[in-house]
Amino acid sequence: MYVISLLPMWFLYGLSDGLALLLYFVIRYRRGVVLSNLLIAFPKKTESERRAIARRFYRNFTDSFIETIKLLSASRAFLRKRFVLDNPELLEHYYAQGKKVQLHMGHIFNWEIANVAVPLDTSYTFIVIYMPLENKVFERLFLHLRGRTGTVLLPATNMQRAILPYRNSQYMLALVADQAPSGPERSYWLNFFGRPTPFVRTPERGARIANIPAVFARIYKTRRGYYRAELKTLSDDPASLPEGELTRLYRSLLEDGIRAQPDAYLWSHKRWKKEWKEEYAPLWIDESPENNAP
Repeated sequence: MYVISLLPMWFLYGLSDGLALLLYFVIRYRRGVVLSNLLIAFPKKTESERRAIARRFYRNFTDSFIETIKLLSASRAFLRKRFVLDNPELLEHYYAQGKKVQLHMGHIFNWEIANVAVPLDTSYTFIVIYMPLENKVFERLFLHLRGRTGTVLLPATNMQRAILPYRNSQYMLALVADQAPSGPERSYWLNFFGRPTPFVRTPERGARIANIPAVFARIYKTRRGYYRAELKTLSDDPASLPEGELTRLYRSLLEDGIRAQPDAYLWSHKRWKKEWKEEYAPLWIDESPENNAP
């Protein structure tokens, strides 16, 4: 993989184009899941419009894979050129105040480049929560990739204990908070693209308990291989918010980012695999009552 990473980007993107066609037309990798998710999110678009989004998604998907391999040998100059924070001064404002920060993100391409590039533009110790892989070889590879510029990787399966050594330091904790929770009965429920959807509670609870400012990072693609991130404060004072408000704000900004570039979201994961049940009514946090949920 290191040898492949040394190849020029024009060649790697040629490989990506071939892989995208193979995945979409031949292997049909999760194509049913992708098209089903797009139907839920964009029911008013025509089938041809959704299929066009799907085809662009597969190219972004394989681009992300290729770009991640490139990280094995990418220089800091390469990273600074390919990923830019629009307003890093927002983070420096909180750092100057001696505050920790939570950075809330979504599965919008290319978050792997963000993992490596963000530490280059902040004074914070950058901590990323990740889900350990069953394949230990690939886990070592991704830990190396994501940590080569100073990012600290902590396993989600042991997060409370793993973060203890950093509790007295000034850190920025990155949370990709749109994954499907394993326990819908322990989640917040609210509409996501008009469909009742469970969201993990941990990001909001952590921010409210410690009263850590929460910032949303919307990654967007300017052209092939080039990304920027716009930072927006969700709350300076999460402890003062009513329960559920931080998650609602995150949901809304995530939706806005996806609608702006619908082909850049990870549609191949089963975001709506958990069905709404009336027994989850006490967990409903959206503005509309749960009995009005579609």
